[in-house]
This record gives sequence, C-alpha cells and structure tokens, in this order.
Amino acid sequence: MSVPIIGQSETRALSGMSRRRFLQYLGGTLAGAAAVGVGGYAYATQVEPEWVAIEQVTLDLPRLAPAFDSFRLVQISDIHLSERLTGEQLAQIVQSIIALQPDLVAITGDFVDRVRLLKRSLGELYEALKPLTSETQVVAVLGNHDYWTGASEVRAALHKTGVLELPNQVLDLERGGAHLFIAGVDDVWEGHDRLSRVIGQIGDKAGAAILMAHEPDFADTSRETGRFDLQISGHSHGGQVVLPFMGPPVLPRYGEKYPLGLYQLGSMFQYTNRGLGTVPPRVRFNCRPEVTVFTLKAKTF
Repeated sequence: MSVPIIGQSETRALSGMSRRRFLQYLGGTLAGAAAVGVGGYAYATQVEPEWVAIEQVTLDLPRLAPAFDSFRLVQISDIHLSERLTGEQLAQIVQSIIALQPDLVAITGDFVDRVRLLKRSLGELYEALKPLTSETQVVAVLGNHDYWTGASEVRAALHKTGVLELPNQVLDLERGGAHLFIAGVDDVWEGHDRLSRVIGQIGDKAGAAILMAHEPDFADTSRETGRFDLQISGHSHGGQVVLPFMGPPVLPRYGEKYPLGLYQLGSMFQYTNRGLGTVPPRVRFNCRPEVTVFTLKAKTF
C-alpha cells in the first residue's frame, strides 16, 4: 500500500507560496536538473506532461461482497482539455483504458479549462470519450474548473457522450443480490456537495461504498460518516511539481492535506489521482500524469 508522499506540515508550509515565487523556485530547480542532465525546462514542458503512468492499486475492502471480488475500477481526473492536452491525445489515452478491460471507469472532474475554448473542448471531449462509453460504463462528477468554465454545458456534453454524472447521487451496482455503491458529491469548492443526500440513498443496505469527490480534502468529512470504504479524488494534480524531500511547492485549496497517492484514514482509503492535464504553469516534474487501475478484493474467510 502507498503512503502519503509528504507530511502535512510540509505541504501547508509550501502551499502559501505565491505564483511568482513558485515560478522563480521552479526555474532554479529546473536549472539544477538541467545541470545534471535531466533536460530541465524542456523535459518539464514537453516530456513528462505526456508521459502517462498506469498506476496499479490493489485494495482489500472488508465490506466488498465476494460477487465483486477483483472488480476493476479505472480512474482518470483533471483532463483540462486545452492546447496542451488535446482531444487527439485524450483519444489515445482512452484506447489504453479500453485495453485494460475495466468493469467501470470513474472521472473525477475538471474536464475543461478555458471559457474561450469551451465549445471546441466539448466537441473534442465527445469524440474522445464516445468509444469508451461504447465499451464500458463511465461515471463522473464535476470539478471547480467545470463550474468556472460552464457547468451546464459540460453536463449536457457528458449526457450526450453517455457518461453518467453522479451529482450527490448513487449508482447501485448489483450482482447476485449483492451491492456495490458508487457515489458522487457535486463540487465542494463551489458548495454544491450534499453528503447527507448521498448517505440517504444508500440507506441501510449492505455493501462496499466508493465516493467520488473532486477535492481530496473532503475525505475528512466523508470518513466521519463511517459509510465509505474508498474516496477517489483529483483536483491537486499531485502539485504538478514534486521536489525531492520537500513535496509539491504549490497546492490548491481543498487539495493540501491529501495531494497525491493513497492514504488510509481510519477504515476508509483516500486516493488522489495526479490527473491527466495541467493548469498554468503547464509543467510537470517528478509528477507524471496518471491513469489509476483499482483492483478491489473481497474479504476471504
């Protein structure tokens, strides 16, 4: 099992850094990297942002029914369609996801990036994701950038594409009378999350429950319910830059405590996907874009 990459105190200390100071800090870091042959700025802007990692995560979920043993859930997040991550590139990633033969694909928000690119981006999103929805069920929640760019337009595009959005809703998967609940909360940053509504839909039914929440720090709230076995999130992009022994210099609001990877919070796991796209500055360093493959294991007696 993965563990938190950096301590919370280190993350919070660095997250207050200004964008200007961050760029200066990054420039110095990349200059040092270039000096030892990594490739510096060219690597961070051209190579790593397109070098997608397939992360395999196996989790034992005590409430998972044997009927769902070895269930394969693939997560992607933070696509941020733009000039930097195009529809053509996303389509290539989709083909690699199809090859993984998932039982379900979950997308945890931030599909789009800029208002002026919205119409083009949604067209590209449809073309890229339609082959995926034709092969397997795809569920999603929106992120803060979707709201800032055009939530109603993004919702309409997802519906057209065949993606099932779960805004404070629950998908009840059933196999042989057993249940696996896939839930979603609407965007936390914009104040649209309604966790009590989600809990009410699950009710007293037995079975493991997985929560999609764009912002990872929402895990402090969801864990208190005691009802979720796993929360999957995005939002932070892993910081986009992860410095050795220091971690990410800059992290967004609601993405500071659990910035990347797997955490165990009592009886609940939290996983933060590093995302596929970027926000300015559009660089990645020691923080590759990610497709996560969860293999869920039932308790054996």
